[in-house]
Amino acid sequence: MLYRYKKSLEKIAMGLMSFMPKERDLKKLQQTMHKYEENPDWQLFLWKEDDDYVGLVGVELEERGFVIHHVSVNPSHRGEGIGHEMIAKLQEIMRDKEMHATEETEAFIRKCPIKKGGL
Repeated sequence: MLYRYKKSLEKIAMGLMSFMPKERDLKKLQQTMHKYEENPDWQLFLWKEDDDYVGLVGVELEERGFVIHHVSVNPSHRGEGIGHEMIAKLQEIMRDKEMHATEETEAFIRKCPIKKGGL
């Protein structure tokens, strides 16, 4: 299930975000987390399976769509379809908005079924 990020989940979110290649540096990671906490157009969601948060997806809202900046799944849960489930759920939440990807997330997003809109 996809949950909206809360400050109380900061350490978990930072741990999941650190699996992204460009977020391994602590200073960069802290800047990214600050952006999600301070800018209402940047929204972070965590995926909870059983009692553990195992995935994360971060988006930037735009006028007509949204851009997926971050997609991360705990390595011990990869290959289970969690990333695809997160993107599908996000598309449900963002119903009428067109989905876009960054250079970093595009390869993964292209593997996901697109419900509405495109890349």
